[in-house]
Amino acid sequence: MFDLKKNDMQNRVPPNQKVTTGFPVLHYGDVPHYEDLSQWDFRIFGLVEQEVTLTYEQMTALPTTQVTNDIHCVTGWSKLDNLWEGIPVEEVVKLVKVKPEAKYVMLHAEHGWTANMPLEDFMRPGNLFAFKHNGEPLTPDHGYPLRFVVPHLYFWKSAKWVRGVEFLEKDKPGFWEKNGYHMYGNPWKEQRFAWD
Repeated sequence: MFDLKKNDMQNRVPPNQKVTTGFPVLHYGDVPHYEDLSQWDFRIFGLVEQEVTLTYEQMTALPTTQVTNDIHCVTGWSKLDNLWEGIPVEEVVKLVKVKPEAKYVMLHAEHGWTANMPLEDFMRPGNLFAFKHNGEPLTPDHGYPLRFVVPHLYFWKSAKWVRGVEFLEKDKPGFWEKNGYHMYGNPWKEQRFAWD
């Protein structure tokens, strides 16, 4: 466990979270494995003027950045000072013209996984499509080859194995939201489940 001063704990760790130095692996179902990324693609669609589909090579050729943040899992662990490397969300959105009626996004990932959020949360500075964590390529368990990272929401919103983003006029539940998780997922308000 991590040793933090009390003030740091109050400012960085949401209520009822325990800090870990590990990186727990949580998911439901099979972990996708890729031998060859030549068939991998990333789709930007929905309320956009023209849909765009990128190959892995095109996606990773976009400008990249590094971001350090804290992450908080709905199961009660927090991991501090994570260094991510990837494509800032704004670089991906530049590739399309989003229609003004778009207010939400749905992230689409392997095996039909989805995660929803308001557009303003998706576009928040510091969010990115990550391919590295703490200087190392993501492992399959942690979302290789690409994971969305949105640190101000519970970590289930940071979809692993992400393959696309859909722009929507109205919110609709993603995979975990359909199964009882909160539609928004603010860790500071402990919005863990639909009844919270």
